[in-house]
Amino acid sequence: MVFSSFTFLIYFLPPFLLIYFLVPKDFRNAVIFIGSLIFYYYGVKDHPFYLILMLLTTTINYLAAQKMTRSNYRGRKRWLMLGLFWNIGCLFVFKYMDFISTNLNELFKLFGAPVMLPSLHLILPIGISFYTFQISSYLIDVYRKDIPAEHSLLTLGTYLCMFPQLIAGPIVTYSQVRRQMYQRKHSFRNLEEGMREFTIGLSLKVLIANRVGGLWSQIGSIGYESISCPLAWLGIFAYSFQIYFDFYGYSLMAKGLGRIMGFTFPDNFRNPYLSRTMTEFWRRWHITLGSWFREYVYIPLGGNQRGLYRNLFLVWMLTGLWHGANWNFILWGFSIYLIISLEKLGLGQIFNKVPVLGHLYMCLLIPLSWLLFAVTDLGQIKIYLMRLFPVLGQTTSAVYSQDFLTYGRACFWPLLAALLCCTGLVRKLYEAKKYTFVITFLLVLLFWACMYCMYLGMDDPFLYYQF
Repeated sequence: MVFSSFTFLIYFLPPFLLIYFLVPKDFRNAVIFIGSLIFYYYGVKDHPFYLILMLLTTTINYLAAQKMTRSNYRGRKRWLMLGLFWNIGCLFVFKYMDFISTNLNELFKLFGAPVMLPSLHLILPIGISFYTFQISSYLIDVYRKDIPAEHSLLTLGTYLCMFPQLIAGPIVTYSQVRRQMYQRKHSFRNLEEGMREFTIGLSLKVLIANRVGGLWSQIGSIGYESISCPLAWLGIFAYSFQIYFDFYGYSLMAKGLGRIMGFTFPDNFRNPYLSRTMTEFWRRWHITLGSWFREYVYIPLGGNQRGLYRNLFLVWMLTGLWHGANWNFILWGFSIYLIISLEKLGLGQIFNKVPVLGHLYMCLLIPLSWLLFAVTDLGQIKIYLMRLFPVLGQTTSAVYSQDFLTYGRACFWPLLAALLCCTGLVRKLYEAKKYTFVITFLLVLLFWACMYCMYLGMDDPFLYYQF
């Protein structure tokens, strides 16, 4: 179920909130849990086992955490390993098994080995990458004794299945919301603030991300061989705006829905396109994912103290694979590792000392990094790079040199809005005047503009649903 759809906004959310606020406070977690199961089932109704899988994951981790509290050191470690084996094992089977078997088969064929591994062709369960990380962090925190094991299966299920952040984050650890699961404030101010954040996120998704994303889709339909150099650059900038406002919009909607229900979710973005280095960019982009890898992978490996570049390499390889089981994601993760390593060796200091140079550097680097992320075929990446940099070689296909003007005019206003919103100035203006009549009226207009666009069919799924 997509937030930017009539199904969610008309048929799911109003009845859910009505029931949520009518029932006594002691039953509101149960309402969230049941509502979240309905929300998730709608998305996996063709594969109902995926709902059972999520419930099994909740139950197994609940039992493992309970067993840890009653065990000695060895017992706690054993139950931790068993729980993580289930969590990572499920993710591995659904997301990586076919990728590994396909590449092994290619390797066997190369060496003439008479072996052929079967492919499972499993469809990836929606949100499995996100809820696997969340429940694994819970289990690790219980093992470390940072938090006590949750005694209520319903409460743990509510945390893991909570529909605002179930499908695409932000990745919320249990320690961040444990108190709120039992004690949270419900007020008209929270309701108002949540609705405002949700409307802003919806607008970023529907009015900006979907519109500029249309340009990127058109370029894919034309074929990378047949676009001019200016259109190639316009297209990759459009994709950069699309992925940002798509995911940022979702995160704001998730945060707004959480606020309505009394929860405070962490920020997931902090004006990443204003960064001067790639290191800074990844402190500002998908903050909760970066925090997860830092807390549960990077620091346990030794962090900055032992094997800095080795640890960075492992984290970025895992980050690439987390986003997708394909070679382009591995290449993307490796490229980010190389860039950050160079910045730590001194390049980053130059760009931090000369901000203008740093911003120009990132204006080039951000879209190029997203190219490796967006295009899954390595051959097509090569062709696109040739269109971006004609000096690398020319394709044999005919190119219409004025194509960028045709497509640029059609997307001029969404691209301009995207550029302005990336600067953070629009958000600053909103925060300064948010309670004025004019801003409130504009939010109402934006909401109904989104509804009209959705009526016209502009309710594309969120990009991060596929991860």
